[in-house]
Amino acid sequence: MTMTTTGRTRSAVTALSTAEAAFALLTCEPAPLVFNARPVPGLPDATLPLDELRVLLRCERFDSDVTDGVWRQLAQHAREGGPAWVVGAIGVALPALTHLASKISRGRGRYADDVDSEVLAGFLQALRTADLAAPRLWLRLCWAAWRAGAAVVKADGGEELPADLSTGSRLPRMPYGHPDLLLGRAAAAGLISMEAAELISATRFGDALIEQLAVERGVTASALRMRRRRAERIVAAAVVRGDLSGGVRVAVRRDAVVAA
Repeated sequence: MTMTTTGRTRSAVTALSTAEAAFALLTCEPAPLVFNARPVPGLPDATLPLDELRVLLRCERFDSDVTDGVWRQLAQHAREGGPAWVVGAIGVALPALTHLASKISRGRGRYADDVDSEVLAGFLQALRTADLAAPRLWLRLCWAAWRAGAAVVKADGGEELPADLSTGSRLPRMPYGHPDLLLGRAAAAGLISMEAAELISATRFGDALIEQLAVERGVTASALRMRRRRAERIVAAAVVRGDLSGGVRVAVRRDAVVAA
């Protein structure tokens, strides 16, 4: 099943739609992820659920100082606060990322899914590595996303194969996006704890050593490895069941799964 948006053909599930589903889980009641807007001059003196922050940024015309202040804080949270804040920051950026992806793939429908994935990956890479002190942070994040998505179209100048042409065995397309997004969805759905998601992210995809984390947490490295292994098995089982792709299906209640 496909749908057409602003002239582009997209699958029902893409990296950006998966990110939107994860963001919806993080911002739903009773405990939505909130942003402290008080340190950012020009924003309300309050804490804002991230979905409200997204609406505010879309509807109000803030100058670059305010926007950069928001994104410095969001990027810092994404770098230090674990997968939930990675998903949260992506969710706030999704309207802009979706617009960029639509412009890149307009008239090139067969690239739409790949463009979505690369726009998201480019943005995430910049979110992790961009200089937060330099001006125009939001603009630089958007440019990184644009360049990554545009590279998909520029890199493939070949003709598209006929839809009915058999290509034999091939690996299925991974629908989940970046590993941090997958872990964030698993934590948001209550399948694993946020601490377990952060442990997997830091040691599997980051630079943290499990021995160092064990010392900081006052446990043995073998115990921490066991916690990570249990959480990884739960996530792997959820992937096999399809609980983390498409519309999120919470197979168990939050208090029914104990991980790490």
